[in-house]
This record gives sequence, structure tokens and C-alpha cells, in this order.
Amino acid sequence: MAKRKEPTIESKIIDEPMGKMLSERYLSYALSTIMDRALPDVRDGMKPVHRRLLYAMAQLNLKHDTPPKKSARVVGDVIGKYHPHGDSSVYDAMVRLAQDFSVRYPMVDGQGNFGNIDGDNAAAMRYTEARLTRVAQLMLEGINEDAVDFRATYDGSENEPVVLPGMFPNILANGSSGIAVGMATNIPPFNVAELCEASLAMLENDLDAKGLAKIIKGPDFPTGGTLIEPKANIIKAYETGKGAFRMRAKWEREDLKRGTYQIIVTEIPYQVQKSKLIEKIAELINAKKIPMLDDVLDESAEDIRVVLVPKNGSVDADLLMEVLFRSTDLETRFNMNMNVLENGVCPRVMPLKEVLQSWLDHQQVVLVRRSQFRLEKVLHRLEVLEGFLAVYLNVDKVIKIIRTKDKPKQELIKEFKLTEVQAEAVLNMRLRSLNKLQEIELQGEHDELSKERDELQKLIKSEARQWTRIKKQIKELYEEFGPKTALGKRRTKIGKALEPVDLEQLEVAMIEKEPLTMICSAKGWIKAMKGHDLDRKAIKYKDGDREKFVMEIMTTDKVLIFGSNGRFYTLGGDQLPPGRGFGEPVRLMVGLPNDADIIDMDLYNSEAKMIVAADDGRGFIVKMEDCLAQTKNGKRILNVSGKVEAKLCKPIEGGHDHIAVIGKNRKVLVFALDQIPEMAKGKGVILQRYKDGGLSDLKTFKWDDGLTYKYGTGQTLVEDLNPWLGERAQAGRLPPNGFPKSNKFG
Repeated sequence: MAKRKEPTIESKIIDEPMGKMLSERYLSYALSTIMDRALPDVRDGMKPVHRRLLYAMAQLNLKHDTPPKKSARVVGDVIGKYHPHGDSSVYDAMVRLAQDFSVRYPMVDGQGNFGNIDGDNAAAMRYTEARLTRVAQLMLEGINEDAVDFRATYDGSENEPVVLPGMFPNILANGSSGIAVGMATNIPPFNVAELCEASLAMLENDLDAKGLAKIIKGPDFPTGGTLIEPKANIIKAYETGKGAFRMRAKWEREDLKRGTYQIIVTEIPYQVQKSKLIEKIAELINAKKIPMLDDVLDESAEDIRVVLVPKNGSVDADLLMEVLFRSTDLETRFNMNMNVLENGVCPRVMPLKEVLQSWLDHQQVVLVRRSQFRLEKVLHRLEVLEGFLAVYLNVDKVIKIIRTKDKPKQELIKEFKLTEVQAEAVLNMRLRSLNKLQEIELQGEHDELSKERDELQKLIKSEARQWTRIKKQIKELYEEFGPKTALGKRRTKIGKALEPVDLEQLEVAMIEKEPLTMICSAKGWIKAMKGHDLDRKAIKYKDGDREKFVMEIMTTDKVLIFGSNGRFYTLGGDQLPPGRGFGEPVRLMVGLPNDADIIDMDLYNSEAKMIVAADDGRGFIVKMEDCLAQTKNGKRILNVSGKVEAKLCKPIEGGHDHIAVIGKNRKVLVFALDQIPEMAKGKGVILQRYKDGGLSDLKTFKWDDGLTYKYGTGQTLVEDLNPWLGERAQAGRLPPNGFPKSNKFG
């Protein structure tokens, strides 16, 4: 016997470019991931693991009305016969199909601990039991009637369905999610009653995305909540197969005694773990980022009941919830990407209408195949019945042939002109079947099957009849899962699209409101001490420094800082450094350059107006809200250049109608305030003209009240101002006797 020649090392070497080798193998891996793991088949909405789970349970006869079996038994059959993967991954997939908070229409009826919405895991598979739900049985209906193709399993020992018959529109009713190599899918669940209505409407008329949106108003998530996406966005998502749906928790106000109340959250957005949501809210409360909220409690039993306790009864509930929606997962976005396998082969992003049409087309194929299968069974039975009826007229002769002939089968075929099938059936007939009553029953069965045969043949040949039958099936599905049923009732409420929100009001709501005293020294060191009415003599400054600005504010307030560079800077009360020590330099907190000085500080008031002016005598009126800076570098309002610097920023009090201006040349000019324009930014206009020097001070006042200025420790009133009254941009005249030499109104 010749020895077998061992292959040499040289014969095992594959001479192939690395790029080609990697690309081919990576492509094979990518296709395997896309088709066998990540993307669902558009026809039944299933991935292989889910399909194999349902089929294995069907093989174990685990119907919705039969006793359940241990989950471990199901998982063992799946991984042993159909799905060669780890048991934990298969069990996890099975658990998800049983969770009514994960899938809109569960396919597995789980007995035992199958996890909860808090994120707790299910019990081990040896402790739980499972069986199919009615929905899953609809998916499998006709599986043994040649409704779909089968293929060999991974080891060739069994056969498994390529796709399920899927009488239930699972691809949209339960949705799907997954990620593959270079692509992903994320399909939200929809209400099956609305899907049935839309399918029937599509079979009657050609609907576009707008027409579909009138019937399918939006996703219907298992955890409920409120959909607040604008209708235009929903229509666009239906048209393209891509979009996003904004979801909010459902809440209500529960009034208590003494004017207090609490907020009850009864439904949370889809795929949000309740325990993590409550943990996040608690963190925000502890960090004092939501000062309006005092506590959060979880009083949930079978239903969700999360209690939010506000600080007091004066807190606006809508504003509090708006803050929580923006800060927590009480509001989420579900990004839709209808990436599916068309006919189980080609990945493609489909619009909603095409997905529905693909399901309807699959139902037509299944109907024809099941009808053909039934027709073959009917024809076979008719053939047998015709053989029975033929021999009933000659029973004695049949018995004689069977008793006397060596080959009775051939004799029967020859004598009565029977087929092989008929002759075999006659030979297998029981003697008790030869009575007259049985003959009448056979004739009746023959007549009924003949009618069924004719109907099936007409159905198979007529596409119109097929769609009529499918309409009937969809109507039956609607009756079983319609809006009046517990499972078919819409859970996700369709809410109104959001109106614009006052962001400033929200920001204020997220800051704890407490009194502060803001202190800024002459050298620009700033700090905030808690409380009002402080002993200003006890405030300490650095050597050589002194008090310049002291202002009583709240943590929710904003302070405007006006620099000599003509820019306004904004500091929030909650941004100020604490009162320990000397504080921090303002320049580190805002972008005030080293060559610029602080001219003034004012408490922000959106209703107020100010006069800003440069030392060259130019200025204008500006609204405070136009001075609010959004960045650290501030906002340029007064344009200054060269040696000209911003000089003054004075608030205009209500009722003031005139202004007094004094220059360094010690001349005063009074004119009507309406001569100064209101601007958002710029150089402004000339307030007072100078030959030498520049602007020293200005003051607005009410003409009827007269002008006051500081004299010594008191105030001096000038009632007759006519000598100084003029027009804007004039030079003015010397002030009244006794006017301060500092050229300041004080």
C-alpha cells in the first residue's frame, strides 16, 4: 500500500495581495453581520435569533393556551439546533421579547422574573418559564403549510424557515434596532390598529406620506409618554425613512393641603431606565442645580409613579417641568432609521409606505403558497374520495378481488380504472366504513371539497381575489388588536409641538435664589457675600485698595460691567466668587483688557434704558437688553478709538425728560432727553461741544422736579434752569455758584 504524500509547506502558501485578501474577508464578515445579526427582514421584522426562538418554541408546541416550559429548555433547543451562539445572548433576546416595556406587542409570555423598567436583569433561565403569545402565533401561522421557504441549519441536521409567514406587521408594530458594519437600524414601534387602517387605505387608494400621517399619527411606544414632534417633521420622516421623534414623560399636578402640590410622573420615555432617571434627578437636587425642586420619590408598584416635590406652592409647575425636561431623560429623542433587508437580502433605508407595502406583498406571497398547499391537499383527498365512491357500488366485487387475487391492487386499478393513490386507499379502508351512512358522508365531503377546490383555483389565478382575502385578514387583525382592546389602545399620546421657551427664565429657574451683596474694589477685585444689609465697615480690602461698587443682588440676577473700551460684560450672581478673602480680579472673570478700566456696574433690568457716553462728548441711549453679553469677551456698544475712551454709563429713571451735561471746562448744558437717539451700538451724537477738555459728568432728571447736585454733605436744588437750557451739541455756560469743583453732579 502506497504511503499518502504529506502536503509541503510551499503548497500551503497562498500567493495573494494583502489588500485583496483583507477586503474579501472583511466584506464576507460585513455581509454576515448585516444579514445574520444586525438588520431585520422587512417581511417579518425579525432577526435570525428572534426567528429561531419563535420557531423552536413552536416546535415545542408552546402555544399561548398550553402550559409553559422552562426557558432553559427553549434556549437549549435554539443553540443546539438552529443558533450556534452563547446561551446568554439567546436568553437575553428571549427576555426582551417578553418585556412589555421593551416591545409594544410581546411575543413571549414569560412566567417568573423577566426584569423590570428599573434595569434589573431577569432571573436565570433555569428559574423562568415561557410560551408563545397570540401575536407570536400569528407570526407563525401557516409555517407548516409551505407558506415560506426552509433552509438547512448550520450543521445540516435540521431545517429552519428563511422568513416567517408574519400575518402580524411586526416590522412596524414592534420596531427594531441594531448596528452592523457601516450601517445601523432604529425603527420605532407603531400602533397595529393604525397600521391596519393604513394598509386598508393603501389597498383602496394611493396614499402619500401626508395621507399616512393622518392615519398613523406617530410611533406608539410601549412605555407611553407624549409625542411632541411637529407634524411636518413626522411627514418628512415617513417620506425619507429617517427622522427623529421627540418624547416627553407624562405628568400631572396633584394638589395637597395648604396650597402645596406635588408632580406625579406616570409614564416615562421609551428605553429610559426609571432608576437611573431618579438617580439623575437626585444628583441635580443635591448639586442645587434645580433649586425649585425639593425632593424626588419613587412610589411605583406595577404602574410608574415618580413623585416630584417642589420647594413650595409658589413654584410654577410648568416651568419646573421645563427645566427637568431640558436637564434629564424625562425628555428624549428617538432617532428613526428604517434600514431593513429588502427580501431578506439587500439592505436599504425604506420610507414608511414601502415598508408597509413590502409586508403586504409578503402576505400575498404567503396567501398564494398556503392556498396552493391547501389545493394540493384538497385534490389528493378528492382523488381518494372518488376512489371510495367508485367502489361503494361494487363492494362485493372489491372484497372478492382482495380475497382471491394475488395482486389485488393491480386488479382493482384494472377493474375500476382507479389510480395508484385510490387503489392504495381502498386497500387500507376499514370494513366498518362500508356501511351506507359512511357512503352518504363521503359524498357530502366530496361536494364540499369540490367547492373549496374551485374557490382555491379561482383565488390562485386572480390577484384581485387575493387582495380581497388579504383585506379580510387585516380586518380580522384589526378586530383582535383594535383601539377598543387592551393591547391595541394607543399608549403614546400625541401632544402639541413645543412653543418657543423663554431661555432666560429657564436659566433663572435653574439657579438657587438667595440674597447676595456684590462688592467690587477700586482696583477691580470682586466678591459676593451672603445676605443684604451688611456692615460695610467690616468689609476688608487689600492695602491701598478701597470700596468702589457695592450692590445688593440675588444669585439669579445679572450684573452689567461697562468698560472704558466701550464694551459691556455680563456676570451672573451665581458666577461671583464667595466672600472669603479679597475675591478675584474682574479681569480674570471677563475679558476686560489690561489697558481698560471699569466705568460702571449696574443690575440688569430688561426694561431699563441707559445713556452711554465717551469723554469726547458723544453718546446715545441704549436698551439694557441690547447690552447683555453672551461671551466672556463682552459686547461692543460704544465705538471708541485712539485716545477717546468711554466715560459714563447712567441709567434713565422713569419719568425723566431732560439731561444736564457738564464738561471739564466747567460749562453746563441742559436740553430735552428726546434729542438723544436710541441706538443698539455706534459712536452716538455730540451731547456737548468743547474747545478744550472733554465730558466730565451728566445727569437725567424730570424738568418739573428741577436739577439737584451734591453740595457738601447735602443736596442743592436748582429750580430755574432756563439760563442753561439749550439744544444738544451747544457749549453751555458756567454752572450755578457753589457747584462742586470736581465738576460732578454727585
